[in-house]
Amino acid sequence: MAVSTSPETPIPVGEVSRLIGGWIERLGAVWVEGQITQLSRRPGAGVVFLTLRDPSYDISVSVTCYRQVFDKVADVVSEGARVVVHAKPEWYAPRGQLSLRAAEIKPVGVGELLARLEQLKKSLAAEGLFAADRKKPLPFLPQLIGLVCGRASAAERDVLENARHRWPAVRFAVRNVPVQGVHAVPQVIAAVQELDALPEVDVIIVARGGGSVEDLLPFSDEQLVRAVGAAVTPVVSAIGHEPDSPLLDLVADLRASTPTDAAKKVVPDVGEELARVQQLRERARRAVDGFVQREERGLAAALHRPCIQRPQRMVEDREEQVTAMLERGRRTLGHLLDRADSELTHTLARVVALSPKATLERGYAVLQRPDGTAVRSPQEVEPDDTLRARVAEGEFRVRVDGAPGAATAAE
Repeated sequence: MAVSTSPETPIPVGEVSRLIGGWIERLGAVWVEGQITQLSRRPGAGVVFLTLRDPSYDISVSVTCYRQVFDKVADVVSEGARVVVHAKPEWYAPRGQLSLRAAEIKPVGVGELLARLEQLKKSLAAEGLFAADRKKPLPFLPQLIGLVCGRASAAERDVLENARHRWPAVRFAVRNVPVQGVHAVPQVIAAVQELDALPEVDVIIVARGGGSVEDLLPFSDEQLVRAVGAAVTPVVSAIGHEPDSPLLDLVADLRASTPTDAAKKVVPDVGEELARVQQLRERARRAVDGFVQREERGLAAALHRPCIQRPQRMVEDREEQVTAMLERGRRTLGHLLDRADSELTHTLARVVALSPKATLERGYAVLQRPDGTAVRSPQEVEPDDTLRARVAEGEFRVRVDGAPGAATAAE
């Protein structure tokens, strides 16, 4: 339960230490797994001192046990071994220090480790962390390669020498870290994240020259696997251990069998690329030569055509056709004009024959009132009406006589 305090009513350090000890005692005995980083067995001492470390989270805790407890596993347990400890947490109040009092120690066997890794592998695979569609393609020619490896290791030498032999201009950003032991996981994660944050790094290689299953455990750590899966930069795993593939191989964008193989897969060979460029140049030259030759043959064939050798022939042929069509047009137009002239003459003759003038020329006259209307009946005029008589050669006035139907010429 929380303790009620205030600036006016503080509690002493000793009381705080006592309360912490009471809380810790309530925890009871627990089974704890970790890796032994320090082991102290003083001659004649009845207590053995250990430091148990969690490599994934970089956390350590002190462990003490009686000699007879440790002697049971002394032949199979040493620094770097992974163990399971049944211990009770203890709080040393004078120094404010937490430790574990071990009552039993069990080494973690290889079979058990592999079974746990298999279970972790299935769990991460179910999350899709190993899916092929998450793999990022490697750049064709990386300008700067990040390399995470052990200091002065054979893996570092193999990657650098083979890469520079293949492409002398390649550059590396090397991060030397422990590649086994309790400090490997946090430092490898930090190196990968540091290189991933550099925009100029095109690809990251995590390299180690093989080792036993226990030595390669850091590269199957869940935190490291997730850190590599979250990286934006493509990551190449080059652990160099064929029989048992660490989980890093599955989450990496590319798996190389050895550090040398990683250099070959990441960096192109300058000789091969020059040969490929030369082949492409020759192929392009042949393609251009073939194209030019085909065009030359086509041009020669076109030049040998009659229309190209004697181009005026087309004009001459068309000239004859135009002349023939012109003569035909003229004849057709002449026939049309002659026919139209004949039809016009006949029509004119009919018009003249049917016109009033022709009637007048035969001796007839047309009587018209002053308003111009023709007189068609004697009943249409009155005595003494003055009419106009139109004849073939002109017109004159007439006056109607007193008797109906009689008229006299007016002066």
